[in-house]
Amino acid sequence: MSAPRWMPARVAEAVPSTAHARVLRLAVPGWPGNLPGQHLDVRLTAEDGYQAERSYSIASSGPGELVELAVDEVVDGEVSHYLVRVVEPGDAMEVKGPLGAYFVWDAGDPSPVQLVAGGSGIVPLLAMLRARVAGGVGGPFRLLYSVRSAADAMYRDEIDALASGDIEVTWAYTRAAPDGWGGRVGRLGPTEVAAATWPPDQKPLTYVCGPTGFVEAAADALVAAGHDPLRVRTERFGGR
Repeated sequence: MSAPRWMPARVAEAVPSTAHARVLRLAVPGWPGNLPGQHLDVRLTAEDGYQAERSYSIASSGPGELVELAVDEVVDGEVSHYLVRVVEPGDAMEVKGPLGAYFVWDAGDPSPVQLVAGGSGIVPLLAMLRARVAGGVGGPFRLLYSVRSAADAMYRDEIDALASGDIEVTWAYTRAAPDGWGGRVGRLGPTEVAAATWPPDQKPLTYVCGPTGFVEAAADALVAAGHDPLRVRTERFGGR
C-alpha cells in the first residue's frame, strides 16, 4: 500500500455545531475511503506561501469522496480559528490520509464496545457509532460523553437520536447541567466511569478520546476497575 499523499480538497459545507465548533464536509476527489476512527492531516497555504498543518479526526467512514470533520476552536489556535470562523464553502485546502490503524473499530468484532468521549473527542467515536448503526453489525455499544454543558455538546441532536435506538448513551456535565437534570455535575471520577461503562467481566473493547488529562483520568479509572489495559485504546489531543 502506498503512503498517503497530499490531496486537494474543497469545502462543500460548513455548519455550526456549537458556538465554538463547526462541522466541515470536504469534497476530496480520489479520497480512498477510511475506517471509523481514523484521522487525516489538513494543510493550509497562505498567499505568501506560509503553511500550517494540523491533524483532525474524521466523523465519517466508508467509501466516497465527501469527508466530514468537526473542529472545535482552540483558544489562540491558528488553524482551528480559521476553520471555525473564517473558511467558507468553496475554499480550498489540502488533506493527507486516512491515517492511523490502531484507534479504529472493526465491524467484524462482536465484542461489546464502550466509547468514552470528552469534548471534541466525540468526533472519531461518532464515526464508529454511525458505522455501527448503518451496518447493523457488531456488538452492543455504549457511549459516555462528558461535556462542559449541553450547549457545548457537538452532534447533540444526532446523539440523542442514537440513544432512542439500541445505543446506550450517558451524558456527563462538568460545569452546568440542563434544566431537569437530576445527576451530578463535575468531572468524571472512578465511580461515575464505573457506573456508566460495561463491567470488566463483559470484556468490552473501549475507546477513549479527548483532552490529555481527561483521557488519562478515564483510562486510569477503567484499568483500576479491572479492565484489561490492552483493550482500552486511547487517543488524546491538546493540553491537559
